Amino acid sequence: MGKPGTTHLIKLCVGAETVEDLLDWQRDPRAKGQDGLPRCVTRMWPKRVDELLAGGSLYWVFKGLVLCRQRVLRLDEVTGADGIARCAIVLDREAVRVAATPKRPFQGWRYLTPEDAPRDLPKGRESEEPLPQSLQNALAEIGVL
Repeated sequence: MGKPGTTHLIKLCVGAETVEDLLDWQRDPRAKGQDGLPRCVTRMWPKRVDELLAGGSLYWVFKGLVLCRQRVLRLDEVTGADGIARCAIVLDREAVRVAATPKRPFQGWRYLTPEDAPRDLPKGRESEEPLPQSLQNALAEIGVL
């Protein structure tokens, strides 16, 4: 989940209810850069670039739960149709499932320390059928997940 000196980002996954929804969207050409890698375009440019690129990931929050992460490969500057420069967070295609962890709503993205990052699910559990969202929420609230 990163080496010493690493930081991560955490962001709400707006418009997707499941990890599969996110991955489906990222397969769409509109969600990719010219190199075919998925990216997330934001207004703000992270100031802690070196720490983020030292093995950092973008952790995705779905309906109040952190459910997966994608490794951050690089940051590209992109200019929108409105002429405004933005930051494209270029991501690994692989989404690593993490232990469902509750997270209250927030705007934009936030930094996430390695100590506060949800742990990756053990190998073999990534492909299990996910629990219903309401059950995941309940188990996460009591600290079981």
